[in-house]
Amino acid sequence: MSQLPDLVIAHGTVVNSFGRRNAHVVVDGGRISQLVDAAEAVPAAAKTIEASGKLVIPGGVDGHCHVAQVTGRFRTLDDYRTTSTAALWGGTTTIIDFGIPRDAQETPLDAVLNKKRLATESRCDVALHGSVVSWDETVPWQLERLAAEGVRSVKMYTTNRGSTMADGDTVLKVMREMVRLDGLTYIHAEHDAIIADCTEQHASDGLIGIEHLHRTRPELAEEVSVKETLAMAEYTGAPVYFVHQSTPGAVDLVTAARERGQEAYSETCPHYLTLDDTVYGSAFPEWYACCPPMRSAETVAALKDRLTSGAIHTVSSDHSCYDLSQKRERTDDVRYMPHGLPGVETRMPVSFTALVPESGGSVEDFVEVFSAGPARINALPRKGAIVEGFDADLVIFDPSTQRVVDGGALHMGTDFSPFEGKTLNGWPDVVVSAGLVVIDEDGFHDPGPVGRFIARNGFAEHRHALAGPLPIPAASTTA
Repeated sequence: MSQLPDLVIAHGTVVNSFGRRNAHVVVDGGRISQLVDAAEAVPAAAKTIEASGKLVIPGGVDGHCHVAQVTGRFRTLDDYRTTSTAALWGGTTTIIDFGIPRDAQETPLDAVLNKKRLATESRCDVALHGSVVSWDETVPWQLERLAAEGVRSVKMYTTNRGSTMADGDTVLKVMREMVRLDGLTYIHAEHDAIIADCTEQHASDGLIGIEHLHRTRPELAEEVSVKETLAMAEYTGAPVYFVHQSTPGAVDLVTAARERGQEAYSETCPHYLTLDDTVYGSAFPEWYACCPPMRSAETVAALKDRLTSGAIHTVSSDHSCYDLSQKRERTDDVRYMPHGLPGVETRMPVSFTALVPESGGSVEDFVEVFSAGPARINALPRKGAIVEGFDADLVIFDPSTQRVVDGGALHMGTDFSPFEGKTLNGWPDVVVSAGLVVIDEDGFHDPGPVGRFIARNGFAEHRHALAGPLPIPAASTTA
């Protein structure tokens, strides 16, 4: 007698980025073993979850998280256990963290290997980006070692002089190496000279508190940096990915580069789609200390238009888990505040609400930026789609269900949420990670430190592997 599969999710509307169908999803050994048309009998299984009237989507891939991050004298308050648990509560089953050297003594390779050791406590799957701050003769060898470890992307900052900033020579040389190693260059794009001068001008006028943050980092600084970086990427032939784009102008520069044939990608974050710069005049402006800052309401609306049109390729959290005591140490001077927001748990409902009910986008569009796009661009094997043979990372939810954000009830290890009090759609009801039911009506079922380190494929290698079409649904429905 053959053994029963581990799990069946019955009668759900399975939504991939490329279409949808009504189906039973059969899970065995941590993988999706079969999709059975919902008109057929429900296959027998050790466990069955009824998903009638609900959507079933691929587990989220958050391509931009900072876990246990040390920046100067500040360290985020989380660890992998906390952040991975919060990710699962928010429908994200794979996070990609950064190995960023904490100081000049830590090499890019050491920073990644340290994060890889810490990640053994993760409850969900983890991949990593590297980071280079300054060039020396060892960098090519270190990048080769990172590629051999399955770390196929490197982040560089074009601002933050004296800490994480990489100069233009370093950016260009690393881009050349990433082409050689079939990798992807990640860029935090803000023009440092403009920001430094603008900040100093505001400081000299006594306008340097948190309520002035948005004025110290103008949109022009972001867009000039994107333009310069795209020129270097075009010169070297390097694929380039821009993190947390906050302006439509920055996105449009990437779109124009793609039309010229460049491999270039735009990421934005939930807070740039939903919050505007009036938050810095609120009672708690420290809740919104991040770089780039929130933009004007007009810019937010235009950025949402770019998301709806498909010009933005991924929505990531840029999760950074500081608490309010850290934020409030230096609200008088943004130069000395820790910047970054907790968001790995709220990425799904905030971005779903912004894209689908508020902007008229489709659930398929949401799956693309929440899961499929991040998995594909970051060359993650077996992630981002509900197809046979892929990892059984699944989220069941009712898109009509609304909840109000209560920062105190979240699980990110901090004491606030920038989305406090907002009514949102798109909260997960059931989350399955690598075939294990980790979230359901009974709450969180801690699987223990079972998260795997995911070695990524080469950028072009992965793209070529996916050149053939993924299976198209046999039957389409409207929800």
